[in-house]
Amino acid sequence: MTKYALSAVIASLALSGSCLADNPIVQTNYTADPAPVVYKDRLYVFTGHDEGGRFFTMHDWRCYSTTDMVNWTDHGMPLSTKDFSWVKDDAWAGQVIERNGKFYYYVPMTPKRGDKMIGVAVADKIEGPYKDALGKPLIGTGAGNIDPTVWIDSDNQAYLYWGNPQLKYVKLNQDMISYDEKVGIVSVPLTVESFGKREKDPKRATLYEEGPWFYKRNDLYYMVYAASGIPENICYATSPGATGPWSFKGIIMPTEDNKVTKHRSTSFTNHPGVIEFKGHNYFFYHTGALPGGGGYNRSVSVEEFKYNADGSFPTIPMTDTGPAAIAHLDPYQQQEAATICWEKGVKTKPRAAGKPGVYVTVNDNDAYIKVASVDFGDKGPAKFLASLAAAADNGTIELHLDRPAGDLIGTIKVNPTGDLEKWDTQSSPIAGVKGVHDLYLKFTGGTTPLVNLDWWKFER
Repeated sequence: MTKYALSAVIASLALSGSCLADNPIVQTNYTADPAPVVYKDRLYVFTGHDEGGRFFTMHDWRCYSTTDMVNWTDHGMPLSTKDFSWVKDDAWAGQVIERNGKFYYYVPMTPKRGDKMIGVAVADKIEGPYKDALGKPLIGTGAGNIDPTVWIDSDNQAYLYWGNPQLKYVKLNQDMISYDEKVGIVSVPLTVESFGKREKDPKRATLYEEGPWFYKRNDLYYMVYAASGIPENICYATSPGATGPWSFKGIIMPTEDNKVTKHRSTSFTNHPGVIEFKGHNYFFYHTGALPGGGGYNRSVSVEEFKYNADGSFPTIPMTDTGPAAIAHLDPYQQQEAATICWEKGVKTKPRAAGKPGVYVTVNDNDAYIKVASVDFGDKGPAKFLASLAAAADNGTIELHLDRPAGDLIGTIKVNPTGDLEKWDTQSSPIAGVKGVHDLYLKFTGGTTPLVNLDWWKFER
């Protein structure tokens, strides 16, 4: 599919309702295997990065965060397989956890020799960059060493689970980069009572497949996992203890085939991530829902849900709308241009070496960025400012409310800065805006490449 056809499909889907779809949460890249983690007042989700092909072409991991569950800030690439000297490639599903002010990223990769192994990287900041903590694998024996999930229990004992076709775990030591060798690697018994019965598969008795997600809530331990073979659904088991015995509880997210877009069924895998954030519960997963998506071009989505009174999961369907906003975005604070609810025709790019974060690069006429649930207040702004770079006299940035062709509240005529890496703050007067709106930054009238955008803000 060409980029023009891709943009046309996204636009037609977006304009078919009263607002643009919010799932998948990232449209600038194909993302997979979501691993959410809450740190301070933000929810972060670490993802794999599908680059297309006939198999899982994945060389690095990505990081995004939100405070409101509708606008996601791109933090770029915190870790790559190139950061491990012993690794060949294959940046598969991992998970981040914080302990004692350090952040630990457990990731499975293909080593230069042998089957999949699990490494651990460490960082001083949650967004990274992460560095190989050991110079060798943490888990390097046996086969099926994929999809690690980590949890620190209330007694401070940390557990690392992983595996396909088996489910295994170790007790991590306090340093988080070694494990209790006296206990060693433990294989969890895969019984029908624990993980459900699989029909018509002589090689596997239970529904367990891969992608475990392990955590504790209200003294009950949960093991959520991709299940049932190809195509995968998501099931779960619970236990009164961190190491079992497990009891199978059922399917959370069934396999779905969206009859309108035909994209859901093209992702034959899935991967859960469950998190509580600001009093709300969220279920992350991936689909093939973006145009051009499929089993090797996946995209992360999220749904809000409520546990049943007994702690069990409801059935959670896939949606295009995702969760509602739990906070408004403050337009009077400087906002990264890579904070996006939905977009058409833009990409994100890392800043120059040594500078954190990413900026937006725009190459298509009529491209836009949607920022949802923006609270302009009772008085409203008088001015809009944006840090941008443009090599030529390249069109305009139009500001619209609530839809791409909604009320026009301001326009920046882009003046050339002389280089796509030379930044200048340019502005537009604003009048007559109050209350909460979705904001669209629409890019029109220039020649490729149009403009790079670093940040924006309104002034009262």
